Amino acid sequence: MALKSDRQILDDGTCIDFWLNEVAERGYTAVFSTVGSGAALDQSAALVTLSAYPSGKVPAGMLLQDMVNIDQSRQHINWLKDEVIKGSKVALLHHGTVVTNAVYPGTTPVAGSRAYLYHSGLLTPTKDATHGLLVTPLVGQFLSSKDEDGYCKVRVSLPQPTV
Repeated sequence: MALKSDRQILDDGTCIDFWLNEVAERGYTAVFSTVGSGAALDQSAALVTLSAYPSGKVPAGMLLQDMVNIDQSRQHINWLKDEVIKGSKVALLHHGTVVTNAVYPGTTPVAGSRAYLYHSGLLTPTKDATHGLLVTPLVGQFLSSKDEDGYCKVRVSLPQPTV
């Protein structure tokens, strides 16, 4: 689990406008892949992804649900776990506070440091020294250091996604 239930979602701080076609864990940060035209309501072109290398990508928001790939003819989706089937729309947080362990291994954030998107949806407190925000886009701010389980509090502050 990469996201604890201790979260604060500010007014109009989430959106469900985008699809995700891969298995992913809540608490990871997705980036825009393709976008639809106009309002793009229910267009499959409005797509986000977890980018292995977010260079030049724009963060869309932090996943609030687990994306799973299960055989629905053998088991049903567990709504109590807040799971969504791969290829469905996903809830993205773009303005609020969460407690997550989706922090790049080996990094040690401190309260007040900036939270940058680094690798496969993970956050890091340091941006790429050579290329800066081009390679490591800003997602928000760390509000604590890691606890004994690797979780820390993060303020996500992204512009509201619109298509």
